[in-house]
Amino acid sequence: MPVQNKDDGGWKKFVWNSDTREFLGRTGGSWAKILLFYLVFYGFLAGIFIGTIQALLLTLSNYKPTWQDRVTPPGLTHSPRSDKLEIMFNMNDMSTYGKSVAAIKNFLKPYDDETQRDQLKYEDCGDQPDVYKNRGDLETEIGIRKACRFPKSFLGPCSGADDQNFGFSDGKPCLIVKLNRIVNYLPKPPQSNETMPEEAKSKVQPNLIPIHCTSKKKEDEDLLGQVAYYGIGPGFPLQYYPYYGKLLHSHYLQPLVAIQFLNITMNQDIRIECKVYGENIFYSDKDRFQGRFEVKLKVNNF
Repeated sequence: MPVQNKDDGGWKKFVWNSDTREFLGRTGGSWAKILLFYLVFYGFLAGIFIGTIQALLLTLSNYKPTWQDRVTPPGLTHSPRSDKLEIMFNMNDMSTYGKSVAAIKNFLKPYDDETQRDQLKYEDCGDQPDVYKNRGDLETEIGIRKACRFPKSFLGPCSGADDQNFGFSDGKPCLIVKLNRIVNYLPKPPQSNETMPEEAKSKVQPNLIPIHCTSKKKEDEDLLGQVAYYGIGPGFPLQYYPYYGKLLHSHYLQPLVAIQFLNITMNQDIRIECKVYGENIFYSDKDRFQGRFEVKLKVNNF
């Protein structure tokens, strides 16, 4: 016969003592007090946490990021764009530039005339640089704000209307350039042309953030050839600013500038730098797209 452990009875009695009606050494009332204590304690902590989060949310705007110091000034980007920051193709071989053409077409889709016809969302803002288009403060109850139309026709021969290959098949490639969006940001035009390179000084005009592209190396200037700019002036006009954010301006279209290289030297690597100029636009060695960008361009014809 198996030998019964003498401690079995004591252990069972500790788990449940029917004489004293105790569970694990405590009565039901004692367990209820312990449960109530922990419920109150952790409920109090949860209340403090929820209250803190709610108080923080009350200080945040629904329309504008609280901290924008790390995204000002805006970046300057272009299409087509490659990971290696280089555009190399053979003008006689569409397979070498087909992806670039497709990237530009996809980039310009929001600028189709059909998407800008809603009179409640869009308005004409002219074809010349003008002053800022103030549509009220962010925190007012005005609601959705109108945006300026930007017809692709402003981009001239780089619009894709007459040349579906955007100059690539002729060895005259186009780049479509934009300033990245920052909520409520107002770019300020340069007050003078003293800090600008000599060849860019003529582009300074009221109500415009000028852009200028040049060869990165001085000795490559002749290789780059003539650069043409298409848009509303050779830069970004002020009437398209400010941008009111995704909630109020989801249909917003920032102005574009098309840059076309008309007679670039064939079969040569040329590093190009494009920069925008303004009183509150700066450059950083840590961010190669802050107010500027670089691209290596090579057009082959063999």
